[in-house]
Amino acid sequence: MLSETSYAFLKRLLETPGPSGFERAPARVWRDEARGFAEVHGDVMGNSFAVVNPGGSPTILLAGHIDEIGLIVTWIDDSGYVYFAPIGGWDPQVLVGQRVRLQGRDGEVLGVVGKKPIHLMKPDEREKASKITDLWIDIGATSKAEAQARVHVGDAGVIDARMIEMPNGRIVSRAIDDRVGAFIVLEAARRYAEKPGAARVVAVATTQEEIAWRGGGAIVGAVHVSPAMSVVVDVTFASDHPGIEKKEHGEASLGGGPVLTRGSIVSPVAFGLLRDAAETLKLPYTVHAAGRESFTDADAIHNAREGIATALLSIPNRYMHSPNEMVALEDLERAADVIAEACRRVDSNTDFTDR
Repeated sequence: MLSETSYAFLKRLLETPGPSGFERAPARVWRDEARGFAEVHGDVMGNSFAVVNPGGSPTILLAGHIDEIGLIVTWIDDSGYVYFAPIGGWDPQVLVGQRVRLQGRDGEVLGVVGKKPIHLMKPDEREKASKITDLWIDIGATSKAEAQARVHVGDAGVIDARMIEMPNGRIVSRAIDDRVGAFIVLEAARRYAEKPGAARVVAVATTQEEIAWRGGGAIVGAVHVSPAMSVVVDVTFASDHPGIEKKEHGEASLGGGPVLTRGSIVSPVAFGLLRDAAETLKLPYTVHAAGRESFTDADAIHNAREGIATALLSIPNRYMHSPNEMVALEDLERAADVIAEACRRVDSNTDFTDR
Protein backbone atom coordinates (compact mmCIF):
# COMPACT_ATOMS: atom_id res chain seq x y z
CA MET A 1 0.00 0.00 0.00
CA LEU A 2 0.99 3.65 -0.30
CA SER A 3 3.26 4.99 2.43
CA GLU A 4 1.81 7.38 4.99
CA THR A 5 3.78 10.21 3.39
CA SER A 6 2.49 9.46 -0.10
CA TYR A 7 -1.10 9.01 1.06
CA ALA A 8 -1.03 12.31 2.97
CA PHE A 9 0.29 14.02 -0.18
CA LEU A 10 -2.47 12.44 -2.29
CA LYS A 11 -5.13 13.69 0.12
CA ARG A 12 -3.74 17.26 0.11
CA LEU A 13 -3.63 17.21 -3.67
CA LEU A 14 -7.20 15.99 -4.06
CA GLU A 15 -8.66 18.48 -1.60
CA THR A 16 -6.98 21.57 -3.05
CA PRO A 17 -9.21 23.35 -5.63
CA GLY A 18 -7.69 23.98 -9.05
CA PRO A 19 -9.88 23.98 -12.18
CA SER A 20 -8.36 24.42 -15.63
CA GLY A 21 -6.54 27.74 -15.90
CA PHE A 22 -6.59 28.18 -12.11
CA GLU A 23 -4.20 25.41 -11.04
CA ARG A 24 -1.84 27.50 -8.90
CA ALA A 25 -2.86 26.07 -5.50
CA PRO A 26 -2.57 22.34 -6.29
CA ALA A 27 0.59 23.04 -8.31
CA ARG A 28 2.18 24.47 -5.16
CA VAL A 29 1.25 21.33 -3.23
CA TRP A 30 2.80 19.17 -5.97
CA ARG A 31 6.00 21.19 -6.19
CA ASP A 32 6.48 21.25 -2.43
CA GLU A 33 6.30 17.45 -2.35
CA ALA A 34 8.64 17.08 -5.33
CA ARG A 35 11.37 19.20 -3.74
CA GLY A 36 12.08 16.36 -1.33
CA PHE A 37 13.77 14.27 -4.04
CA ALA A 38 13.89 16.16 -7.36
CA GLU A 39 14.94 19.39 -9.04
CA VAL A 40 11.78 21.48 -9.39
CA HIS A 41 10.73 24.36 -11.63
CA GLY A 42 7.68 25.72 -13.44
CA ASP A 43 6.75 27.56 -16.63
CA VAL A 44 4.43 30.31 -17.85
CA MET A 45 1.61 27.81 -18.54
CA GLY A 46 1.59 26.76 -14.89
CA ASN A 47 3.16 23.37 -15.60
CA SER A 48 5.28 21.94 -12.76
CA PHE A 49 8.43 19.91 -13.46
CA ALA A 50 10.33 17.49 -11.21
CA VAL A 51 13.65 16.24 -12.63
CA VAL A 52 15.22 13.00 -11.37
CA ASN A 53 18.69 11.76 -12.40
CA PRO A 54 19.37 15.06 -14.21
CA GLY A 55 22.60 13.86 -15.83
CA GLY A 56 20.98 10.77 -17.33
CA SER A 57 20.06 10.02 -20.93
CA PRO A 58 17.74 9.66 -22.79
CA THR A 59 14.99 11.80 -21.27
CA ILE A 60 11.61 10.35 -20.32
CA LEU A 61 8.59 12.60 -19.70
CA LEU A 62 5.92 11.43 -17.24
CA ALA A 63 2.79 13.58 -17.62
CA GLY A 64 -0.37 13.75 -15.51
CA HIS A 65 -2.69 16.76 -15.65
CA ILE A 66 -3.35 18.56 -12.38
CA ASP A 67 -6.43 20.56 -13.39
CA GLU A 68 -10.02 19.54 -12.66
CA ILE A 69 -13.36 20.57 -14.10
CA GLY A 70 -15.02 23.54 -12.41
CA LEU A 71 -17.11 26.68 -12.78
CA ILE A 72 -16.45 30.32 -13.62
CA VAL A 73 -18.54 33.37 -12.63
CA THR A 74 -20.05 35.15 -15.64
CA TRP A 75 -22.59 37.62 -14.16
CA ILE A 76 -24.11 38.84 -10.89
CA ASP A 77 -27.71 40.07 -10.94
CA ASP A 78 -29.28 42.90 -8.92
CA SER A 79 -30.40 40.51 -6.16
CA GLY A 80 -26.89 39.10 -5.68
CA TYR A 81 -27.42 35.79 -7.46
CA VAL A 82 -24.29 34.55 -9.23
CA TYR A 83 -24.48 33.04 -12.72
CA PHE A 84 -21.76 30.81 -14.11
CA ALA A 85 -20.38 28.84 -17.04
CA PRO A 86 -18.64 25.46 -16.96
CA ILE A 87 -14.89 24.91 -17.01
CA GLY A 88 -14.62 21.56 -18.76
CA GLY A 89 -17.29 18.99 -19.50
CA TRP A 90 -20.21 18.96 -17.07
CA ASP A 91 -23.49 17.09 -17.07
CA PRO A 92 -25.69 19.95 -15.78
CA GLN A 93 -27.90 17.45 -13.91
CA VAL A 94 -24.94 16.70 -11.63
CA LEU A 95 -24.72 20.36 -10.60
CA VAL A 96 -28.29 20.76 -9.37
CA GLY A 97 -28.39 21.32 -5.61
CA GLN A 98 -24.61 21.09 -5.13
CA ARG A 99 -22.54 23.17 -2.75
CA VAL A 100 -19.68 25.08 -4.37
CA ARG A 101 -16.42 26.71 -3.31
CA LEU A 102 -15.63 29.89 -5.26
CA GLN A 103 -12.09 31.24 -5.19
CA GLY A 104 -12.73 34.92 -4.45
CA ARG A 105 -10.11 37.65 -4.42
CA ASP A 106 -10.05 37.69 -0.61
CA GLY A 107 -10.51 33.98 -0.01
CA GLU A 108 -13.04 31.20 -0.45
CA VAL A 109 -16.73 31.96 -0.83
CA LEU A 110 -19.22 29.17 -0.25
CA GLY A 111 -22.46 28.92 -2.20
CA VAL A 112 -25.19 26.57 -3.33
CA VAL A 113 -26.45 25.88 -6.85
CA GLY A 114 -30.08 26.94 -7.06
CA LYS A 115 -32.95 25.83 -9.29
CA LYS A 116 -36.73 26.28 -9.22
CA PRO A 117 -38.25 23.65 -6.85
CA ILE A 118 -40.12 20.77 -8.43
CA HIS A 119 -43.34 21.91 -6.66
CA LEU A 120 -43.34 25.12 -8.73
CA MET A 121 -42.59 23.52 -12.07
CA LYS A 122 -45.21 23.01 -14.73
CA PRO A 123 -45.64 19.39 -15.92
CA ASP A 124 -43.65 19.96 -19.12
CA GLU A 125 -40.79 21.58 -17.17
CA ARG A 126 -40.41 18.51 -14.98
CA GLU A 127 -39.66 16.37 -18.04
CA LYS A 128 -36.86 18.61 -19.28
CA ALA A 129 -33.22 18.25 -18.33
CA SER A 130 -31.67 21.27 -16.64
CA LYS A 131 -29.30 23.49 -18.58
CA ILE A 132 -26.44 25.50 -17.09
CA THR A 133 -28.39 28.65 -17.99
CA ASP A 134 -31.28 27.46 -15.77
CA LEU A 135 -29.03 27.42 -12.70
CA TRP A 136 -27.42 30.01 -10.43
CA ILE A 137 -25.25 30.16 -7.32
CA ASP A 138 -26.65 31.61 -4.11
CA ILE A 139 -23.89 32.92 -1.81
CA GLY A 140 -26.34 34.34 0.73
CA ALA A 141 -26.04 37.92 -0.54
CA THR A 142 -29.02 40.29 -0.51
CA SER A 143 -27.82 42.67 -3.22
CA LYS A 144 -25.49 42.95 -6.18
CA ALA A 145 -23.18 45.26 -4.23
CA GLU A 146 -22.88 42.78 -1.38
CA ALA A 147 -22.18 39.90 -3.75
CA GLN A 148 -19.60 41.93 -5.70
CA ALA A 149 -17.76 42.68 -2.48
CA ARG A 150 -17.02 38.94 -2.22
CA VAL A 151 -17.17 37.52 -5.76
CA HIS A 152 -16.09 38.92 -9.13
CA VAL A 153 -16.73 38.00 -12.74
CA GLY A 154 -13.99 35.57 -13.75
CA ASP A 155 -13.63 33.95 -10.33
CA ALA A 156 -13.44 30.17 -10.58
CA GLY A 157 -14.85 27.50 -8.33
CA VAL A 158 -15.33 23.79 -7.73
CA ILE A 159 -17.94 21.53 -6.19
CA ASP A 160 -17.53 21.45 -2.41
CA ALA A 161 -16.88 17.70 -2.15
CA ARG A 162 -14.02 16.54 0.06
CA MET A 163 -12.11 13.28 -0.33
CA ILE A 164 -13.64 10.37 1.55
CA GLU A 165 -12.30 6.90 2.30
CA MET A 166 -14.41 3.89 1.35
CA PRO A 167 -14.12 0.19 2.18
CA ASN A 168 -11.76 -2.10 0.23
CA GLY A 169 -9.09 0.57 -0.24
CA ARG A 170 -11.19 2.86 -2.39
CA ILE A 171 -11.36 6.64 -2.26
CA VAL A 172 -13.87 9.17 -3.58
CA SER A 173 -13.14 12.75 -4.68
CA ARG A 174 -14.37 15.37 -7.13
CA ALA A 175 -10.77 15.73 -8.46
CA ILE A 176 -9.75 12.15 -9.24
CA ASP A 177 -9.64 13.26 -12.91
CA ASP A 178 -6.79 13.82 -13.02
CA ARG A 179 -5.08 14.64 -9.75
CA VAL A 180 -4.38 10.93 -9.41
CA GLY A 181 -2.43 11.17 -12.68
CA ALA A 182 -0.35 14.06 -11.35
CA PHE A 183 0.13 12.07 -8.15
CA ILE A 184 1.19 8.87 -9.94
CA VAL A 185 3.81 10.49 -12.17
CA LEU A 186 5.45 12.09 -9.13
CA GLU A 187 5.19 8.86 -7.14
CA ALA A 188 6.79 6.98 -10.04
CA ALA A 189 9.59 9.57 -10.16
CA ARG A 190 10.07 9.16 -6.40
CA ARG A 191 10.45 5.39 -6.81
CA TYR A 192 12.76 5.80 -9.78
CA ALA A 193 14.93 8.18 -7.72
CA GLU A 194 15.38 5.43 -5.12
CA LYS A 195 16.78 3.09 -7.79
CA PRO A 196 17.61 5.10 -10.93
CA GLY A 197 18.48 3.66 -14.31
CA ALA A 198 20.29 5.33 -17.20
CA ALA A 199 17.49 7.74 -18.16
CA ARG A 200 16.76 11.24 -17.03
CA VAL A 201 13.14 11.27 -15.82
CA VAL A 202 11.01 14.41 -15.73
CA ALA A 203 7.60 14.22 -14.04
CA VAL A 204 5.25 16.99 -15.15
CA ALA A 205 1.96 18.11 -13.62
CA THR A 206 0.38 19.58 -16.73
CA THR A 207 -2.33 22.25 -16.87
CA GLN A 208 -5.50 22.95 -18.84
CA GLU A 209 -6.09 19.40 -20.11
CA GLU A 210 -9.85 19.62 -19.53
CA ILE A 211 -10.05 22.54 -21.98
CA ALA A 212 -7.06 21.59 -24.15
CA TRP A 213 -8.41 21.85 -27.67
CA ARG A 214 -4.94 22.99 -28.78
CA GLY A 215 -2.79 20.86 -26.50
CA GLY A 216 -2.91 22.92 -23.29
CA GLY A 217 0.05 22.76 -20.95
CA ALA A 218 1.03 19.31 -22.21
CA ILE A 219 2.35 20.39 -25.58
CA VAL A 220 4.27 23.30 -24.04
CA GLY A 221 5.76 20.97 -21.42
CA ALA A 222 6.73 18.37 -24.01
CA VAL A 223 8.55 20.92 -26.16
CA HIS A 224 10.31 22.28 -23.08
CA VAL A 225 11.48 18.87 -21.82
CA SER A 226 12.28 17.47 -25.30
CA PRO A 227 12.00 13.80 -24.31
CA ALA A 228 12.65 10.68 -26.35
CA MET A 229 9.71 8.96 -24.68
CA SER A 230 6.63 9.97 -22.75
CA VAL A 231 4.21 8.15 -20.45
CA VAL A 232 0.89 9.94 -20.01
CA VAL A 233 -1.20 9.00 -16.97
CA ASP A 234 -4.93 9.71 -16.89
CA VAL A 235 -8.15 8.03 -15.83
CA THR A 236 -10.46 5.89 -17.90
CA PHE A 237 -14.04 4.70 -17.54
CA ALA A 238 -14.42 1.77 -15.18
CA SER A 239 -16.66 -0.85 -16.75
CA ASP A 240 -17.51 -2.70 -13.53
CA HIS A 241 -20.73 -0.90 -12.61
CA PRO A 242 -24.30 -1.13 -13.97
CA GLY A 243 -25.13 0.32 -17.37
CA ILE A 244 -21.72 -0.09 -19.03
CA GLU A 245 -21.42 -2.19 -22.19
CA LYS A 246 -17.98 -3.84 -22.16
CA LYS A 247 -18.07 -4.70 -25.85
CA GLU A 248 -18.17 -0.96 -26.52
CA HIS A 249 -15.91 0.38 -23.77
CA GLY A 250 -13.59 -2.51 -22.94
CA GLU A 251 -12.55 -4.04 -19.63
CA ALA A 252 -11.49 -1.81 -16.73
CA SER A 253 -12.25 -2.67 -13.11
CA LEU A 254 -11.38 -1.03 -9.83
CA GLY A 255 -8.57 -3.10 -8.36
CA GLY A 256 -7.83 -4.71 -11.73
CA GLY A 257 -4.61 -2.77 -12.21
CA PRO A 258 -3.68 -0.03 -14.67
CA VAL A 259 -5.09 0.08 -18.19
CA LEU A 260 -2.53 0.23 -21.01
CA THR A 261 -3.71 1.72 -24.29
CA ARG A 262 -2.81 0.28 -27.68
CA GLY A 263 -3.70 2.27 -30.75
CA SER A 264 -2.89 4.76 -33.42
CA ILE A 265 -1.10 7.38 -31.32
CA VAL A 266 0.67 4.96 -28.97
CA SER A 267 4.26 3.93 -29.65
CA PRO A 268 4.53 0.13 -29.81
CA VAL A 269 7.93 0.40 -28.16
CA ALA A 270 6.66 2.52 -25.27
CA PHE A 271 3.62 0.26 -24.86
CA GLY A 272 5.89 -2.78 -24.79
CA LEU A 273 8.05 -1.29 -22.07
CA LEU A 274 5.03 -0.78 -19.80
CA ARG A 275 3.56 -4.20 -20.59
CA ASP A 276 6.86 -5.99 -19.97
CA ALA A 277 7.39 -4.09 -16.72
CA ALA A 278 3.95 -5.10 -15.46
CA GLU A 279 4.56 -8.74 -16.37
CA THR A 280 7.99 -8.79 -14.77
CA LEU A 281 6.55 -7.34 -11.56
CA LYS A 282 3.64 -9.81 -11.82
CA LEU A 283 1.13 -6.98 -11.53
CA PRO A 284 -2.31 -7.15 -13.15
CA TYR A 285 -3.20 -4.88 -16.05
CA THR A 286 -5.71 -4.67 -18.86
CA VAL A 287 -5.40 -3.39 -22.42
CA HIS A 288 -7.61 -0.76 -24.04
CA ALA A 289 -7.84 -0.27 -27.79
CA ALA A 290 -7.97 3.26 -29.23
CA GLY A 291 -8.25 3.44 -33.00
CA ARG A 292 -8.05 7.23 -33.11
CA GLU A 293 -7.30 9.95 -30.56
CA SER A 294 -7.29 9.19 -26.84
CA PHE A 295 -8.80 12.47 -25.57
CA THR A 296 -5.86 12.82 -23.15
CA ASP A 297 -2.58 14.73 -23.06
CA ALA A 298 -1.11 11.91 -25.15
CA ASP A 299 -2.81 13.37 -28.23
CA ALA A 300 -0.77 16.57 -27.93
CA ILE A 301 2.49 15.08 -26.70
CA HIS A 302 2.97 12.38 -29.34
CA ASN A 303 2.89 15.07 -32.07
CA ALA A 304 5.24 17.54 -30.35
CA ARG A 305 8.54 18.45 -31.98
CA GLU A 306 9.47 15.77 -34.51
CA GLY A 307 7.36 13.23 -32.65
CA ILE A 308 7.66 11.62 -29.21
CA ALA A 309 7.27 7.90 -28.52
CA THR A 310 4.25 8.01 -26.22
CA ALA A 311 2.47 5.50 -24.01
CA LEU A 312 -0.83 5.97 -22.20
CA LEU A 313 -1.55 4.38 -18.83
CA SER A 314 -4.96 4.94 -17.25
CA ILE A 315 -6.60 4.30 -13.89
CA PRO A 316 -10.13 2.81 -13.84
CA ASN A 317 -12.46 5.50 -12.51
CA ARG A 318 -16.16 5.26 -11.65
CA TYR A 319 -18.57 8.21 -12.05
CA MET A 320 -16.22 10.42 -14.06
CA HIS A 321 -16.86 14.19 -14.10
CA SER A 322 -19.01 14.07 -11.01
CA PRO A 323 -18.45 15.18 -7.40
CA ASN A 324 -17.90 11.53 -6.44
CA GLU A 325 -15.35 9.90 -8.70
CA MET A 326 -14.01 6.62 -7.28
CA VAL A 327 -10.72 4.72 -7.71
CA ALA A 328 -8.86 1.93 -5.93
CA LEU A 329 -5.64 2.88 -4.15
CA GLU A 330 -3.97 -0.37 -5.20
CA ASP A 331 -4.29 0.67 -8.85
CA LEU A 332 -2.39 3.89 -8.11
CA GLU A 333 0.33 1.91 -6.34
CA ARG A 334 0.67 -0.58 -9.18
CA ALA A 335 0.78 2.18 -11.80
CA ALA A 336 3.67 3.94 -10.05
CA ASP A 337 5.62 0.68 -9.78
CA VAL A 338 5.06 -0.21 -13.45
CA ILE A 339 6.14 3.21 -14.70
CA ALA A 340 9.27 3.34 -12.52
CA GLU A 341 10.29 -0.13 -13.71
CA ALA A 342 9.65 0.77 -17.37
CA CYS A 343 11.85 3.86 -17.00
CA ARG A 344 14.71 1.70 -15.68
CA ARG A 345 14.58 -0.34 -18.90
CA VAL A 346 15.31 2.66 -21.14
CA ASP A 347 18.89 3.46 -22.13
CA SER A 348 20.83 4.82 -25.10
CA ASN A 349 20.25 1.58 -27.01
CA THR A 350 16.44 1.82 -26.87
CA ASP A 351 15.21 2.29 -30.44
CA PHE A 352 11.92 4.18 -30.51
CA THR A 353 11.82 4.12 -34.33
CA ASP A 354 11.22 0.35 -34.28
CA ARG A 355 7.56 0.45 -35.45
